Amino acid sequence: MIENTLKAVQQASRELVGLSAEKIDQILLEIADLAVKRTETILRENQKDLDRMDAEDPKYDRLLLTADRIEGIAQDIRNVAHMSNPVGEVLSQKELENGLKISKVRVPMGVIGVIYEARPNVSFDVFSLCFKTNNACLLKGGSDAEFSNIAIVGLLREVLTKHGVNSDVVTLLPADRAATSEMLQATGYVDIIIPRGSQGLINYVRDNAKVPVIETGAGIVHTYFDESGDLKKGAAIVANAKTRRVSVCNALDCLLIHKNRLGDLPKITADLGPKETELFADPAAFAVLEKHYPKGLLQKANPAHFGTEFLSNKMAVKTVANLEEALAHIATYSSKHSEAIIAENSTTLETYLNLVDAAAVYANSSTAFTDGAQFGLGAEIGISTQKLHARGPMALEEITTYKWIVRGDGQVRV
Repeated sequence: MIENTLKAVQQASRELVGLSAEKIDQILLEIADLAVKRTETILRENQKDLDRMDAEDPKYDRLLLTADRIEGIAQDIRNVAHMSNPVGEVLSQKELENGLKISKVRVPMGVIGVIYEARPNVSFDVFSLCFKTNNACLLKGGSDAEFSNIAIVGLLREVLTKHGVNSDVVTLLPADRAATSEMLQATGYVDIIIPRGSQGLINYVRDNAKVPVIETGAGIVHTYFDESGDLKKGAAIVANAKTRRVSVCNALDCLLIHKNRLGDLPKITADLGPKETELFADPAAFAVLEKHYPKGLLQKANPAHFGTEFLSNKMAVKTVANLEEALAHIATYSSKHSEAIIAENSTTLETYLNLVDAAAVYANSSTAFTDGAQFGLGAEIGISTQKLHARGPMALEEITTYKWIVRGDGQVRV
């Protein structure tokens, strides 16, 4: 049954290549409007999923949909609709001495498979980006978001059918593990797979897939507060990066602080206590914070706290002697997602930006901006932490490939 589904998606992807840009944009805009109109229905199905999950689970916030979040999703879809479709873009062209005219042209991937856990917004995001670029998408959501995903994909297929488009261009596989295994082996049907979720899920996909994988890794995120850092800027950045939304991959996990700025640590963390952020501090930081930070929220760090993606309202604090020690710590523990520095010294800033190996590196800004929509990409299909073929937030361009078009007039090779 899965093989028949895969064949249907592949056929739909071929039909999608001929769909006009105008029709694609019209459908996306209609889907955005219908999503808002059907907010009550979507939230009712989402509540069924929420009722099965412990509210203390770090994934709960990712699973949660609200009217405001649906409006935000709809706006992202509109943004995608209003962007240029990169498909058909001529990346390079030249004429050889023998008269052959060679062009390198951007084309769709074909069928893009996405495996994701408690993130029903991904169903909307992936479809809008894939549809805009003439790609079909094969969705494999987790059982924890089953009701939400069924409702969302049903809405998408309803609009596609209304416009005479093969609704198999967006297909939701069953939530069971057997479907995941078959999807990972679906060479010849699926062109690329993108996992979004826990490190365990990502590792499983990478280790078991025969289909090429773009790895969207965990976000073990650091911010280094340098000796030259501005206190007012730094405190605001740390609070935003940690507490804006604790369950997402761009949230701050470890604050590195220069030893000469330890005296400012109570002020740097002042906004975290009222938001009930639990801190795991090394001995030097703990000694400074002990009389200033809420006792029930301050713990002594152990080695396991460094290199942990908390996905909750927790943060490690590590004292470093200098920039070099900060860079060494990041090189050891970073997942190469997002890293930031707070500093005013230009040499220090440039050294950090040049030497830190991550998909997104920030100077005097919150890592909360690592997001496709925030980067002006409309939405995102994931944040790649690898170096082939895409890195960082992936959107329209990153889910296309290219082909060579060669035009001749009877040339043969000697």
